[in-house]
Order: sequence, then C-alpha cells, then structure tokens
Amino acid sequence: MSGMDWDLLPESALHRAVDLTVRLVEFGGAAVIFIGAVWAFVQFLLLGVRRRRPRNARPIAGFNRIRLSLGRFLALGLEFQLAGDVLRTAIAPSFDQIGQLAAIAAIRTGLNFFLGREIEAERREVERLSAHDRGGATAPAP
Repeated sequence: MSGMDWDLLPESALHRAVDLTVRLVEFGGAAVIFIGAVWAFVQFLLLGVRRRRPRNARPIAGFNRIRLSLGRFLALGLEFQLAGDVLRTAIAPSFDQIGQLAAIAAIRTGLNFFLGREIEAERREVERLSAHDRGGATAPAP
C-alpha cells in the first residue's frame, strides 16, 4: 500500500470537505467585496469632508481613485466566487451542474473582463489628472 488509500475515504466525507471549502472560498469572495465597499464608502465620506481644497483642485481625481480601488476589490471578489463555483462542480459533476458552471463562469468572466477594462480606463484617467495637477504635460483623454 503506497501513500493514502483513497478508497478508505467515504464519498460523503469528501463531499462535506469540498462543501466546506466552497463555503469558505465563497465567504472569502463576499468578504473581499464587502471590505472593498466599506473602504470605498469611508474614502468617499472622507473626500467629502476634506472639501478645504483650493478651487482649482480636482476632486474628480479622488473619486476616480476610489472607483479604481473598489473595482479591484470587486474583481478579486469575483475571482473567489468563480473559484467556489469550480470547486462545487469538481466532485462528480452532472451535466446540469457543468451547464450551470459554464453559464456562471461566462457571466462572471464577462463581468471581470469589462470591470478590468473599466479599471484600466480609470487608472489612465487618474494618471492623466495627476500629471496635470503636477504641472506635467497632459495626455489626451482616451
């Protein structure tokens, strides 16, 4: 007998272990999204409180930074959620489960793709506004 005999592990125990892992991974994804939303909301409130800027300052750059950070939290949370979906179907999946996973994966991957594009556009805008505020050359808006 080499290594562990996997036949000795009852199937129900394996299903329970995978179910627990799925719940932990999905909780992690939800926690990342929740923490990101709370962080963004607090930053938004702080930005509103710090209105003692000169008139020529650009508060929009602060909002863009908040959106960019929130988008990163959302993208990471979606990745965790997708990982949970993959794990759920890893143990003896039915055709129904595979179809559901494909649909969920397509939706979440699409969301993540467009969110990634939005994050990149926000990042470029923040860089452009920061360069302008420092007195550097301004690149045209994308």
